[in-house]
Amino acid sequence: MNNPIRLYMSMSLDGYIAGPDDRLGQELGRDGGRLFNWLDDRESAGPSGQVYREALATGAVISGRRTFELAGRWQGDHHDGVPIFVLTHRVDDGDVPPGHARFVTDVEDCARQARAAAGDRPVMVHGAGAAQALLRAGQLDEMEIHLIPVLLGEGRRLFDHLGSDHIELDLVRRLEDRDVTHLRYQVRRSEETA
Repeated sequence: MNNPIRLYMSMSLDGYIAGPDDRLGQELGRDGGRLFNWLDDRESAGPSGQVYREALATGAVISGRRTFELAGRWQGDHHDGVPIFVLTHRVDDGDVPPGHARFVTDVEDCARQARAAAGDRPVMVHGAGAAQALLRAGQLDEMEIHLIPVLLGEGRRLFDHLGSDHIELDLVRRLEDRDVTHLRYQVRRSEETA
């Protein structure tokens, strides 16, 4: 696949992507920052540096609205001026996102626009809501899960609202580094599992 739509997400072993009470001023929830210790090695030549550089080589970003807002709308630029497509249920009159961001209310249209904007580069996905919507619509191709050896116990889960259909995944890469295992999964399409 030339330009996969790929989720990048740090996650605890028990499935949480943020600690409890994630909100403005406490964006990662209580103790949620623990999920991002691996970023201390983002400038290294090791696996975490490789994964970080790959993420920043993506050509577009799809974000859920909640993630976009908690991130301060990234001041309109997630990285290198790439377009940011924000999946949202509604757009309020007069709410114009900054910089390179735009709101999109249709999942398939969002995926189509992001792929076109990214050219031959992958599309980065941020946020549980966006990931779940893309998975349900059959538009998420890969998941890069940064699995952290901790049990947060509560908080915001990545895969809480997918529905009852199971989704098959193929592990295509595993990279071990200090305090993290980077796991890349390819999402099987229904025709591949039949």
